[in-house]
Amino acid sequence: MLKKLHIENGKLVDNGMEEPQVCVYVAPDEAEKKYLVEQLKIDEHTLNSSLDPDELSRLEFEPEHTAIIFKRPRHYQAADNFLFKVLSTGVFVFKDRLVIVVAEEAPLFEGKPFIKIQSIQDVLLKLLYRAITHFVEHLKGIDMLANEIEKQINISMENKYLLNMFTLEKSLVYYINGINANGVLIEKLKNNASRMGFSTESLEFLDDILIENNQCRGQADIYSQVLSSLMDARASIVSNNLNIRIKTLTIFTIGIMLPTLVVSVFSMNVKIPLEKESDYAFWLIAAMAAMSTTIVGYLWWKKRW
Repeated sequence: MLKKLHIENGKLVDNGMEEPQVCVYVAPDEAEKKYLVEQLKIDEHTLNSSLDPDELSRLEFEPEHTAIIFKRPRHYQAADNFLFKVLSTGVFVFKDRLVIVVAEEAPLFEGKPFIKIQSIQDVLLKLLYRAITHFVEHLKGIDMLANEIEKQINISMENKYLLNMFTLEKSLVYYINGINANGVLIEKLKNNASRMGFSTESLEFLDDILIENNQCRGQADIYSQVLSSLMDARASIVSNNLNIRIKTLTIFTIGIMLPTLVVSVFSMNVKIPLEKESDYAFWLIAAMAAMSTTIVGYLWWKKRW
């Protein structure tokens, strides 16, 4: 799917122009890929890298354009089951246009940064900035989910909450890798600012992007270290909760077993005490059974089992 956009009054709008300044290809089909490779001279491997979520961020200079691949978070869905994924985005900077290739539909141009746009270089930098803020938003979401799961772990003996926590930790590993790759890319852009045609204001904004990315990476590292350091403790909590349940079940089993034993002894088909001597044999036996349960309950309370 192709979206054609044009910069108008500092915003990206779809005004139906035949020569758009920004072209967005969402999951391009074979015909669109053929056009990008044959007409725009985009390297086929680089094009495929734009659609590969495992591809690292990089900057490449071609004769007719500059190819940039950066990482951004994938839109989270309930079906992902606590796994936050990372996608690649390809940006190809030509002299008079910007071609963006993404693997799936995503709100690329939302938020305050896209209010004031003057050039295609601005669109490129603000795409990078939006990817970083998107990472930050997801990190906050991961932290909130981790806190909720931790509460469940403290009162539950099920393994599913631990597995959810492991999944969040795995997500943070992917995020840290993507954020680090973006950091390397931003450094390369800064070193090749003149070649990219960045203005003085763009360079200042690029410095801000680098600072934001470093802060984002630090935040992700902290969350990852906290989750990793507490996983063993949380696993011990689940094990301890299970031991408490088993202990309680064992006490109840003993409490039921003793009166059953008393009644069973006096119900045997052999001569036993109180068989003929007392009319109150049944009540005596019942009292002995109840007393055995009372003794177990008292010992449980006294010994703080």
